[in-house]
Amino acid sequence: MSEASVAVHADADLLAQAVAARLVVKLLDAQAERGQAAVVLTGGRIAAAVYRAVGALPAKDAVDWSRVDFWWGDERFLPAGDPERNETQARAALLDALPVAPERIHPMPPSDAGLDPEEAAAQYAAELARAARPGTAALPHFDVLMLGVGEDGHVASVFPEHPVHYESRPVSAVRGSPKPPPVRITLTLPTINTAEEVWLVAGGADKAHAVGMALAGAGPVQIPAAGVQGTSRTLWLLDRAAAATVPARFRSLR
Repeated sequence: MSEASVAVHADADLLAQAVAARLVVKLLDAQAERGQAAVVLTGGRIAAAVYRAVGALPAKDAVDWSRVDFWWGDERFLPAGDPERNETQARAALLDALPVAPERIHPMPPSDAGLDPEEAAAQYAAELARAARPGTAALPHFDVLMLGVGEDGHVASVFPEHPVHYESRPVSAVRGSPKPPPVRITLTLPTINTAEEVWLVAGGADKAHAVGMALAGAGPVQIPAAGVQGTSRTLWLLDRAAAATVPARFRSLR
């Protein structure tokens, strides 16, 4: 697993632009190396700003979007098209404007698909398995997996002290989420930690305590963000407010 590194940007707008630029470069590098790329998307205000910033970058046209797979780290178990779904947000902010092959977009099942949450999680795990690398376990190659960080330190829909923290299956249903809506689907920590690069993106003073605790070595059950690592790189991308309590050894202002 990789050692964490931190990049701090002056404000949330610059943070979103920087993450967008990094993402385009990462996708181009992946396609140069493997002929294709795969990214795991997240949700939230900063994520939406990142997606809009990608759409505004001229460099995005250098990416062959027909050879990029889009997955999600978690999803609210709501009907298709609900504005609170991460899928809906990503489509509106970016995906609908890109020449993406429809079969390369892999949303988690919605609540109106005729499945209960556990069945929906199993179906998503099966879709991951179908895209798995030959000769490997039941997961595809994730070039970059983006995560928001909650005020309580949760990532995806893995919440502090929640039973999902101990789940070993690739995808899990989440019931009784402390943050509404109460029912969700999430990649589990073992799945998240298979990604080549994991980017934890956080902006705002309300994230500072959780970010600082995670980087200071808090336990992952109490602060799930502390238990996340990419296989080659773990990158915290923060604005100044979110970085207020980051240990000094990590700080690198861009």
